[in-house]
Amino acid sequence: MVGFSSILENENCESYLIFRGETALGRNFRAFLYFVGLAYCFIGLSAITVRFFKSMENVVKQSREIVEFDPVTQTEIIRHEKVWNYTIADISLLAFGTSFPQISLAIIDAIQNMGNLYAGGLGPGTLVGSAAFDLFPIHAVCVVVPKAGELKKIADLGVWLVELFWSFWAYIWLYIILEVWTPNVVTLWEALLTVLMYGLLLTHAYAQDKCWPYISLPIARDERPEDWVPEETPNFIQETHEKVHFSETNHVNEDNGDTVDIFSIHSEYPTDSMYVRVPQRDDVSEVSHKAEETTLEDTDLLTIWRQQFVDALRLESPESKKLSNFYLRMARIFWQLLLLPWRFIFAFIPPCHIAHGWISFICSLVFISGIAYIVTKITDLISCVTGINAYVIAFTALASGTSWPDLVASKIAAERQLTADSAIANITCSNSVNIYVGIGVPWLIDTLYNFIAYREPLRIQNAAGLSFSLLVFFCTSAGCIIVLVLRRLIFGAELGGPKLWAWVTCIYFMLLWVIFVVLSSLKVSGII
Repeated sequence: MVGFSSILENENCESYLIFRGETALGRNFRAFLYFVGLAYCFIGLSAITVRFFKSMENVVKQSREIVEFDPVTQTEIIRHEKVWNYTIADISLLAFGTSFPQISLAIIDAIQNMGNLYAGGLGPGTLVGSAAFDLFPIHAVCVVVPKAGELKKIADLGVWLVELFWSFWAYIWLYIILEVWTPNVVTLWEALLTVLMYGLLLTHAYAQDKCWPYISLPIARDERPEDWVPEETPNFIQETHEKVHFSETNHVNEDNGDTVDIFSIHSEYPTDSMYVRVPQRDDVSEVSHKAEETTLEDTDLLTIWRQQFVDALRLESPESKKLSNFYLRMARIFWQLLLLPWRFIFAFIPPCHIAHGWISFICSLVFISGIAYIVTKITDLISCVTGINAYVIAFTALASGTSWPDLVASKIAAERQLTADSAIANITCSNSVNIYVGIGVPWLIDTLYNFIAYREPLRIQNAAGLSFSLLVFFCTSAGCIIVLVLRRLIFGAELGGPKLWAWVTCIYFMLLWVIFVVLSSLKVSGII
């Protein structure tokens, strides 16, 4: 009974979100409202992911002009070189961006906790729970996404093994800090080393990608696409023949309320009508000429920005108007109406083609931070009203909701990419970023403040529960990786394959996640 009393308490919660009158409402009704608000914030996170991905694509596409002199022909040769290395972009832009909700939660929790000798529990709990959600449910989804019989394998095993090593080491390092080196305490140097390990991950992955001697693994890589974010053709060639506006709707189908499918251009038969097939060589010159004319006709920034608001306020797309099913059409209109406030707010973000997408990229992260702050407040209130342990909420609802961008990115990659690199690399890289940045930076903030103000280290209030979760995660993740290796040996690929075995793998991964959640929740609640 002692354990169950730590989960549910009957104390009145005097905290509130918007106005003090909330405290007069019943506990059950307040809990219902806060859970609804939490779900709506997760919908907002999904919506902002659309603009974040598009801005990230523009950042990665940036190239620079290289002028070389040909001694044979005595002429200058001009070539364009990508600024970003794709391996570094995966770790720093994609993984960091999709993990930014969790990172924001942890940093906000650390700032609110400054001056307290004990670290806040919400951030680390969320990140460990998010790592489990990334590894198990997202892998489960990606395995069954390819068509029946279709196999998708990792082309660059060397880079994936490096990312996998640093992902596993992150959680081993976290356990060493909490239980071996300085039990229940985090020092300034431990926090600093945790953050610096993110730089080591970037360096090691880049060395593997460039095949540096003595550092990289001697593993041959299969053929992979030259451009991991290929150029898109403008969508002014549509069956509707409507008036074309050069805006972000060229790249994002926000009318359907779905998260942007940034990888659909890898497929010869895209399912989204807002994407068209990448043209063959004979079509390139004609399409490029039309794109240039369209761009020159409408380059006014205010016009483009205004169109974003028009698109945000539109409730029906041409595709939904063609639906013959009245109820399905009404359901889509209701969903668009539900998304409308978020889309209108995010329309204030500048168009993503400005400054190579950097302004839109940064603004998207700012909005994500704002939503993450609201999520922390609502989560605290849910814990206060229901009496549920904050760690339990962090492991479950909070971790799952904030990991939604990771799920979207990996699913799209597994569905559209020819290989499994992007889908699986996003999972492993996100888990590394969660620890090295998501836990390292908040701990660095609190340990630095405590060192300056009190000359004291940062203490972990529930280190035993967090360490137990790390052990459970490490054991279950080993089971996940072993199955991926077996699939590579038996089927020749990590994703796809015979539908029966794909679904068996999917169920197995989901069971691993359930085991992690149940055991971790029971431990932090004092039941076991």
